[in-house]
Amino acid sequence: MTGEIADIIFMFLKAFAVGGGICLTAQIIINFTSVTAGKVLVGFLLAGVFLTAVGAYGPLVEWAGAGATVPISGFGYLLAKGAMQGAEKGLFYALTGPLTAASAGVTAAIVFSVAASALFKSRPKKN
Repeated sequence: MTGEIADIIFMFLKAFAVGGGICLTAQIIINFTSVTAGKVLVGFLLAGVFLTAVGAYGPLVEWAGAGATVPISGFGYLLAKGAMQGAEKGLFYALTGPLTAASAGVTAAIVFSVAASALFKSRPKKN
């Protein structure tokens, strides 16, 4: 039982370290350069796609779990992985594979956004 708890704690620490490292990198880029947050997001998404294409992001996902899949680079990993799996079946599936792979996450984001907008009233920010 103690070994299982230690394994769970180590899994959490790995996820926190990798996810925190990705977020820390993004925050440093935003704070110390003139790059906008939107450009950082696109850059991290494309980095996830590129690192998946060269085979480097998959082992990170295996090791860190949610720490590597939750940040935006994990979304790039998901899109690239779907495209690569679809390409094994043909060109059409290479184009639809990313949509299939990401459909659950995108649907959840839309549903929860609509629910939040229905439950809460927005108001302008006070200066």
